[in-house]
Amino acid sequence: MSKKDGKKVAKKDSQLVLRLDKSERDAFVERCKALDTSAAREIRGFIRVFLKDHAED
Repeated sequence: MSKKDGKKVAKKDSQLVLRLDKSERDAFVERCKALDTSAAREIRGFIRVFLKDHAED
């Protein structure tokens, strides 16, 4: 698979199940929609930044 800009798209083949308060989940999903993004995309982005910030040298 590839994107228009030439970057390869990694196949997503794993899931992470989270339990959280319904009102927080709903507010997060609605805010993501308002910002024209998805909750999954934002959580994946958070994970990437977290791993980069906490990488072991």
